[in-house]
This record gives sequence, C-alpha cells and structure tokens, in this order.
Amino acid sequence: MITKDDYYMGIAMAVRRKANCMGRRVGAVIVKRNRIISTGYNGTPEGMANCLDGGCVRCKNREAYKASVGYDVCICVHAEQNALITAARFGNSIEDAFVYSTLRPCFDCTKVLLQAKVHTIYYIHDWAHPIDSLQEQYLLAQSKLPGGVRKVEIQDPEAEWANGNAAPISG
Repeated sequence: MITKDDYYMGIAMAVRRKANCMGRRVGAVIVKRNRIISTGYNGTPEGMANCLDGGCVRCKNREAYKASVGYDVCICVHAEQNALITAARFGNSIEDAFVYSTLRPCFDCTKVLLQAKVHTIYYIHDWAHPIDSLQEQYLLAQSKLPGGVRKVEIQDPEAEWANGNAAPISG
C-alpha cells in the first residue's frame, strides 16, 4: 500500500514535468484536510516567454550566475509560490495546509510559506543556503513551521533531470 507522503510526493513529481526552468525543475502540491487544493511548478509568469525560449535572463546566462544566486534578475516564479498564488486566485485558504515540494524550499519560499501559515513542508531533494553565514537564519525560519520541514525518502528516477544535470525528458 502506498503511503500518504509517497502519494502526494508522486503527484508533486508529476507536476514538476511542466517546469520550464533551465536549472532545477520543481513541483509543489498543497494539501489540506487530505485534499489537494493547489499545485505549482517553477517557470515564468503567464504570458511571458518560457526559460527554455530565452524568457529569463538568469537562465539565458547561466554561466554568469553561481548556483542559487541571482534570483533578483530571475523572472521565474518558484513552484511553492505558484501553488500559493493559484490557491489564492481560486479562494482556497492554505492555513494549516501541508506542502509537498520536490525541493526543500529556498529562503524566500520559506518566508512566504511561514507568512501563509503552512503547517508542514515535505521535500525530496535538499537545498542549502549558498551563503554559509545565512544557513543558520534559513534553518531558524524553517523551524518556526508548526509541523517542521521533513524529508520524504522516495526514489526519484528523474533526479538528474530535475536538478538540472541532464537533458529534458521528452513527452
């Protein structure tokens, strides 16, 4: 029998296939009262050219930016942010909800999820703040979630592709 965490994380992995970032591809699912209320993947805002089509300065010039740096010039909306925005657009409260994300949320997404009163974050792949001196603050912010931040141990056959280390998956 499949566990609840494996089920929702499997859906987050399917959602990330829509991501159009040239770096990491991330999917997120927001669950409340055991029901999916929203999903999101990382990519450019609606109506703008996708990263794969040159829409993002940061993706277009990847060699100019270190990993996890340059978000101020990145036009992409993160998967967790897209899921929150979609829930808001359709009038779905996410207070006390659970977020399943294929990547541990970055510092910015963590702040937004905290402010939205998310209860717990589940993730597959780890992310650490690229500035060592800020890692402690990042972890402190994540510790303020009532249910914490929890890693889900699940096999990810698309890990290389999702983390930007392989060619896009066709289909």
